[in-house]
Amino acid sequence: MKPHEKYRKDFPLITDSDIVYCDNAATTQKPESVIKALDSFYRHTNAPVHRGFYALAEKATEQFEQAREKVRNFLGAAETCEIVFTRGATEGVNTVVHAWGEKNLKAGDEIVLSEVEHHSMLVPWQQFALAHGCILKFIPADSDGVLDYTTLASVITSKTKFVGISAGSNVIGVASDIEPVILRAHEVGAVVLVDGAQMAPRARYNMQKLGCEFFVFSGHKMLGPTGIGALYIKKALHSSLKPFLYGGSMVLSVDWRESEWREMPDLLEAGTPAIAQVVGLGAAIDYLEKIDFDWLQKHETFLTARFIDGIAKIPDIRILGPVERMREQGHLVSFVVKGMHAHDVAAYLDQFHVAVRAGHHCAQPIHNKLGVPGSVRASFYIYNTEQDVDILVNALKKLFV
Repeated sequence: MKPHEKYRKDFPLITDSDIVYCDNAATTQKPESVIKALDSFYRHTNAPVHRGFYALAEKATEQFEQAREKVRNFLGAAETCEIVFTRGATEGVNTVVHAWGEKNLKAGDEIVLSEVEHHSMLVPWQQFALAHGCILKFIPADSDGVLDYTTLASVITSKTKFVGISAGSNVIGVASDIEPVILRAHEVGAVVLVDGAQMAPRARYNMQKLGCEFFVFSGHKMLGPTGIGALYIKKALHSSLKPFLYGGSMVLSVDWRESEWREMPDLLEAGTPAIAQVVGLGAAIDYLEKIDFDWLQKHETFLTARFIDGIAKIPDIRILGPVERMREQGHLVSFVVKGMHAHDVAAYLDQFHVAVRAGHHCAQPIHNKLGVPGSVRASFYIYNTEQDVDILVNALKKLFV
C-alpha cells in the first residue's frame, strides 16, 4: 500500500464521501485522531486550565501544556515560553504588530514585506504604517510572481526595523528563499517575522537554526482544528514586548490603579484559551511527526506536475507562477480560464464533486501584478491521489468540448 493510500483511511471526510478535495491550501481535512482528541477532551477532561485546584483542571492543564511542548519541539524552539497560542496566523501577525511594533517602531522607520504576501501579513502592517508614520516597502516579484532577491540590499536598508516574509506563497505555489532575507535583515539590525501558514504543514523548520525572531502558523492548515495556531517569539525579544489584550490569566497582581503582568507566554494569552483546540493541535502535531516530509514533498510535487502536464495543453488555460519550479517543488497550482470567472469555474468543478478555491485567495496585490482579478487554485496534500488529479483534469477538458 502506498503511503497516501494508508493516510486516506485516517480521514473520515475523505473516505466517507466522493469529494475530490483539492483545497488544502485553505484548510486541510482532519484525521480521526484529531477528531477523537477533541471529543475525548470534552467528554472526559473539560475544565479550565492553570487556575483550577482540582484533579480535572490539573489534567486539562497538563494536556494543554503538553501541546505547547509539542509545538516547541515541532518548531525547534529553545523553550516553551517562546510559544504563544493564537487563533491562527492572522492573529499571530496582529499580535506582533501590537505587542512588539507599537513599543519598538516609530515614525520614519521602514517596514519591509514582499509582494507575494497574504492579506494577513500585508494589511496589519499596512494599517500600522499608516497610523504611525512608518515607511512601507516591498521586495518585488517578477512576472511569474517570484521574488527578486537581487534587490534585498537596496530594499532592506539601515532604516529598516522590521521584515515580514512568507515561507511560501498561497498563490504561486513555491517556497520562498527566506534565509537570505533573514540574513540581510539581521545585517541592518532588523527583526524578522516568517509567515509559515503554507509551509509549516509540509516542511520542517528549526527556529534556532533559522534565526528569525517571530514565526506564525495556523493549525487548521496542518490537520488541526480551526481557531487555533501558534506564534513563536524568540526569548531575546521578550523584554521588548507589551501586552495588548488585558484581562485574566496575563496578570500577576491587580490593584485599583495599576496592575503587574505575568511573564511569557502568559503575557500574550489573556482570558480563557481555546483549550480543546490546543489539545487537538497537539494531536495534529503527533500525526505530522509520523509523516516523512521528504516523501510528502515528492508526493505533492508528483501530483502538481501531473496536474500541470494535464492542463498545459488545454486551450485558454493560463497557469500562474514559475511552471518548471512548480513541477519540482510545488504543492498547489493557480490558473485562469480565459473568458470565465474563477467562481464560475469552481462552481462548474463542483458538479464533478471537485473542491477547489476561487478568487484572489486573500492576495489581491499579487493577482493585480500578474494582471488577473483572481484565479482558480488546486492544492494537494497527503491524502490526495493521482486519480484525484485525473478527475480534475478531465473535468476541465470537458469545459472545451
